[in-house]
Amino acid sequence: METSPTIRERGQAVIKELGFKDYPKIQALWEMVGLSCRPDGRDHPDRIRLQIKRKNIFFLGKLYEDDLLGVIMVSHDGRKGWINRLAVHPDHRQKGIAQELLEVAENQLFQNEGIEVCSALIFDDNNASISLFEKVGYELWDDVRYYSKRKRLEA
Repeated sequence: METSPTIRERGQAVIKELGFKDYPKIQALWEMVGLSCRPDGRDHPDRIRLQIKRKNIFFLGKLYEDDLLGVIMVSHDGRKGWINRLAVHPDHRQKGIAQELLEVAENQLFQNEGIEVCSALIFDDNNASISLFEKVGYELWDDVRYYSKRKRLEA
């Protein structure tokens, strides 16, 4: 069995790149914390498998033994990086896990991928994420509007 190299270790918990075998835990954590999950659309296991194979999309997880404490999905288009679906298990919040995952994701993008801009889309009512991103230096662009076009409603 292939294992991902540890990117950061603190105590007995580690941050490492996750693979497709970890997807059931990722999906369960997303659902537990109330993040939108579309298992019949963009989050279908077949689509996630393809995304993980790409070099510009990766998942980082904070693990303690076999428990997934937090996860972050990271992507880039070669010029801009995107932070997606940052989630921390409710029992492990307020311990710096989200900030640590974000820091490692930014390092991967800035140092390893040569990305110079990192962005995130955050819902207006997600105060915890808004506070975190502002705390670590992200700037709100209130003159930008988000538009999307979907091939299918569940995508």
